[in-house]
Amino acid sequence: MLTSTLRSAASRVSATTARRFSSSSGGGGGGGVALPVSLLALAGTGYIFYEMEGLKAKTDDLQVQISGKSNSAFVFIKPHACKGKAGAVEQVLEDKLKEAGIRITDKGEILAESIDKNMYIDTHYGAIASKAVKLKPSELNVPDKGKKEFKEVFGEDWDTAVNSGKVYNAKDGASKLGLDAEGLNKEWSKLTRGKDLIKFGGGFYCGKVKNIYVVNGFYMSMRAAYCNPGEKIRWYTVNWNTDSLSWEDFRSKVLGATDPSSAPKGSIRRTILDDYKALGLESKPNTGDNGVHASASPFEALAERVNWLGKKIEDDGFGKGLLAKGIPKATIKKWSEDAQVTVEGETKDGKTTSVFDTLEDLDADTSLVKVSKISK
Repeated sequence: MLTSTLRSAASRVSATTARRFSSSSGGGGGGGVALPVSLLALAGTGYIFYEMEGLKAKTDDLQVQISGKSNSAFVFIKPHACKGKAGAVEQVLEDKLKEAGIRITDKGEILAESIDKNMYIDTHYGAIASKAVKLKPSELNVPDKGKKEFKEVFGEDWDTAVNSGKVYNAKDGASKLGLDAEGLNKEWSKLTRGKDLIKFGGGFYCGKVKNIYVVNGFYMSMRAAYCNPGEKIRWYTVNWNTDSLSWEDFRSKVLGATDPSSAPKGSIRRTILDDYKALGLESKPNTGDNGVHASASPFEALAERVNWLGKKIEDDGFGKGLLAKGIPKATIKKWSEDAQVTVEGETKDGKTTSVFDTLEDLDADTSLVKVSKISK
């Protein structure tokens, strides 16, 4: 298409040039003024650039429309549900997706060793995991209010405790104490808020375990469920037409609530709960071990495909739509870490919100409209 446009533009410029040349070189009697070849070339270049800009705008608009017609999610069977009868939970999931008119476009599995080595689950859990395994205490941004509470509860200054080597993230804390993930979680569960445990912010806790301070000590047990030898997930990429099923209904009716006992009968999570013995699962599903994970929005689905499957933003259907809307790749990457943003018409002056929260449950087409209102 681009080549034909350039040829068409060049043809029109050549025709104009020929007429000008003809009218000024005698025989035409038109008295026209011949333009220098360099000016003609410059005019032609400008015209072609104008044509290309117009074509790009039309192409981007078409890409946004295409990307908005399909909802694409990332779904995986959690490790605990991979331990039942061979293929049983997979059959439930695949049958329920088919009943809802949802297409499975690809599937596979990822073993614990790869999940651990590539920190897939840590990226998946975002800020909670980052504070527990990626960032050192000196790299944490603790608000003044949190530092004040730390001193009130523990009797010493936060910065002093960090500089003296008394504060550890969960991973290093477990190593320092000689505990495995379950051992640290057992000690963490003994802590009491306001006594030996404080909350700095959402998903950001610090507790005193024995003689050291540990940040987000609960996380290592969550991580172990995915990273212990023998564990794995079974993943699916799925899509469906936006006008046939809303994302909100996909999560609430097809997948079911986070607490499977509250999920509607016939939903994926409720079916796994109701039939867990027949499916060969060792324990009854609960809010944490609820059988299946699914993306909370088209944007989170993109972030999850990039994380778990190594997809490139520019090769992803929804990613192409975001780029066509003028959202820079660097911004998409920043948002994928659940950045705090302002949203036109939603957030008050001086206030921010989670980008995941503001896009949650929106369909692809609605999401591609709303992203223009989010701060870059």
